[in-house]
Amino acid sequence: QVQLVESGGGLVQPGGSLRLSCTASTKIFSVYDMGWYRQAPGKQRELVAGITSGGRTNYADSVKGRCTISRDNTKNTVYLQMNSLKPEDTAVYYCNAEGTRSHWGQGTLVTVSS
Repeated sequence: QVQLVESGGGLVQPGGSLRLSCTASTKIFSVYDMGWYRQAPGKQRELVAGITSGGRTNYADSVKGRCTISRDNTKNTVYLQMNSLKPEDTAVYYCNAEGTRSHWGQGTLVTVSS
């Protein structure tokens, strides 16, 4: 079982930035495709950004140009840099690792509000 621990969430004003981190407890982190998802109150969980084991990235249209996903395989960590945050970005953000099984973190809350 891969354990994923997210950090970096919090309260930020509109237009601000946050960097989320997710560290995985596995010796083979580099083989996993990683993703950030989010779930706002009353809404379904949705993909925000993904990065494959080979480093290819993809983004939801709603965050393109504002978010950057990256990974550091030496630290078993995936990051999500979020800029120009909007109130509609408010959600619990979850880290996901896809291998032979899907693994999820416990989530970190991001609140964008003035």
